[in-house]
This record gives sequence, structure tokens and C-alpha cells, in this order.
Amino acid sequence: MSHWSRAVLGCALLGLAGSARGQLPDGARAAVLMASRYEVLPNLVYRVASGRELKLDVYRPREVIGPVPVVLFIHGGGWVAGNKEAAALLLLPYLAMGWAAVNVEYRLAEVAPAPAAMEDCRCALHWIGRNAKAYAFDTSKVVITGGSAGGHLALATAMVPPAAGYDNACAAEDDPSWTGPWADPAPKVVAVVNWFGITDVAAMLQGPQIRSYAVSWLGAQSDREGLAKQVSPISWVRAGLPAVLTIHGDADPVVPYAQATRLHEALTKAGVRNQLLTVSGGKHGRFSAEQNLVAYETIQRFLASLGLDAVR
Repeated sequence: MSHWSRAVLGCALLGLAGSARGQLPDGARAAVLMASRYEVLPNLVYRVASGRELKLDVYRPREVIGPVPVVLFIHGGGWVAGNKEAAALLLLPYLAMGWAAVNVEYRLAEVAPAPAAMEDCRCALHWIGRNAKAYAFDTSKVVITGGSAGGHLALATAMVPPAAGYDNACAAEDDPSWTGPWADPAPKVVAVVNWFGITDVAAMLQGPQIRSYAVSWLGAQSDREGLAKQVSPISWVRAGLPAVLTIHGDADPVVPYAQATRLHEALTKAGVRNQLLTVSGGKHGRFSAEQNLVAYETIQRFLASLGLDAVR
């Protein structure tokens, strides 16, 4: 088992193992070391939209020698619920690797319907580019991850090109003086780790895959079917995309497993490096400890194959 997986398992099983001499259990020791090596910069405003300040949290090593890889984490909740704080522990594997992490909030459907969440996540990626020097982010090693709706937004943020228009909302933040031509600071994404994300939003508005959260996110907008296709990662599959690792349970009742297999097949056909890890019998997340260990071992191997191994 790798150092990364030991740290993940240790933090997950805090207090379950110990020494007769009263030494800290391995998991507690890993947690203490991580807490001493990292700092958290919470609730940094990355944009203002719909009359709200949208915020993100930065987790970074206290002592940095040169830029470090960074993961942009996007929480789930069907675009209608959830928050960044509830998902913070999912950053631990990346922190154990020595990475920096950016945990982002975005507008939910009750505040603004689709495509607002996509615009926000694209702007968070711009924020990383604009602030790379200040926070020691290595913009050549950017990974995006999330689960469920967060998986969808991770894929969309990495796959949808600036020409689609979702970056336009970021222009004022990128160029606050409003002088000269707009320079896009968004870094190129190397990989996406997609945990059971929605890949075809249009399929979830009607028919056998219809889901209420997707209907709510699109709302009563005109041409909602056309918009649903525009915000669907499956619509943007083409050669040259970032590598994609998808992790999905084949018994998922919330996001159909067929969404994962269809994306995998489309990416493979387009020549995009990708992998589908099927969790046998897995439902919508809440995998067992053993299943999660397999998933994180797979993530580590996948990222290492792209030159994104742990920081030593």
C-alpha cells in the first residue's frame, strides 16, 4: 500500500489502532503531521454574481519550495444543494500528496439556474491562474475533481472551450482596470477525476433517466433542451481534451451508470486518454472503505502516469 493510501486510510480509521505504550495511532499521527504542515485560507471571494460574494477555500503547504500541483474541488448536490464545507475531508488524499487544494462554492439553482454554476466554476479556474504566484500554484499541474453534480462541473470546466462563452463572466475579474485587450489567465487542465458525475444533462430532463434535480437546475428557461445539451460534457467530447478518470457504481440510482459508460466510450473513440473504474454494486457514493481505497489507489496511479505524482 502506498504512503498516500496509508495516510487516507489512517485518517479514515482514526483511533482504531494504537500501541500498548500509548503512542499515537498511525491515523492520528498522520492527521497531526498534516495539520502542522498545512494552512487553510477560508472564504476568499473569487467573484460576485447574482448579488452574492462567491467564495473558495485554499489549502496549501506552509513551507513551499517552488510551485506545487493544485486540485480544484467542486462539491455535489444536484446543482440544488450542498456546500464546500461539507466536502472538505475529501481533500485529504491530495493534501497527503503534498498538493495545494482549492475548494469552491458556486450558485445553486435557487439563486440562479443553469448555466450559472458552470460560469462560476470556470471563473474559479481563472482565479487559480490569476493568483498562481501568490499561492504557489503550479499551473502546469492542475487537476479538477468532484462528485455527482460536482463531477459534472469538473468535466464541464475542463472540457468546455472558452469560445462557448461561459468564461465571459470572468473578464471583469481578470482585468479589473478594464484597460487593453482581455488576457485569459485560465490554466490548462491536465486531468479530471470524475466521481459519478452527470455527463448528459439533456437525458435527465425526460424519459427513463429523468431526475428532479436536473429539471430544477434548468428551470423554466426557454430552449431548455438546447441549453441542457450545451451544458452536457458529452456534447464537448473531442480530441485533445484533458485525461479523464471516471469512478462510478454500477448500481447508482441517482446518476445512471450508463452516463459513465457512454462518456468512456465517446472519449475512447475521440482518442482521449481516459479510464472507467466501475465499483461493483456501488450506489451513489458512500462506497465502503475497501472500495474507496481501490478508487484512491487508481487515482494515484492514473495521476502518476501523467507526471502528477506526490510531491516529495
